[in-house]
Amino acid sequence: MTPAIDERDRIRAAMDRILSGSPTHSNGALTVVALATEAGVPRNALTQRHLDLKNEFYERVRARGETPDSEKRLRARIVKLREQHAADLEEIKELKIANEALVRVLHQQQMENRQLRQLIAEPDSRVRALHQPRPPARP
Repeated sequence: MTPAIDERDRIRAAMDRILSGSPTHSNGALTVVALATEAGVPRNALTQRHLDLKNEFYERVRARGETPDSEKRLRARIVKLREQHAADLEEIKELKIANEALVRVLHQQQMENRQLRQLIAEPDSRVRALHQPRPPARP
């Protein structure tokens, strides 16, 4: 598809409208998508054909002391991911502690079981099994 002759002019005009706070065709967000919508061009016009205009737009946004909306969203996502990571690390720590406790209890139960089996095996033992396990059925 051949770009329109006035495409660059429309992008620059859209840039001016968005940065002045008076968009007519978009939501006025400081993003390439809003700029493309405002200019009436496909988004790839800014991401492939007119990279210089896209970069100029972001430079002008930063020069005004503002942060592009896409960067704001990414920063907010980073904060959420860091919080989630910290929560995950805390949960892992708690699970390790619980796991160690369960391993200790299991080991103790195995030791007690072994001792009881030894007592049952002694000929004069006062400990008796309540029931003998049945041998497995043969097919």
